[in-house]
Amino acid sequence: MSPAKQRVISLLKSLPDDCSLDDIQYHLYVLAKIEKSEELVKAEGTLSQDDVKRRLAKWLEG
Repeated sequence: MSPAKQRVISLLKSLPDDCSLDDIQYHLYVLAKIEKSEELVKAEGTLSQDDVKRRLAKWLEG
């Protein structure tokens, strides 16, 4: 079984029996966003706190 299919099955097992299709779709969306973000962090790394402060200061200035 593929890892993606295993993650979906695990997600479905963790949801309550009375969940709606919208609930399932939302949880799959969140799971996909988290996985994509984790891949991006592995590929590009993260910013230091100082870098974030500088970027935020520039953004707030205008």
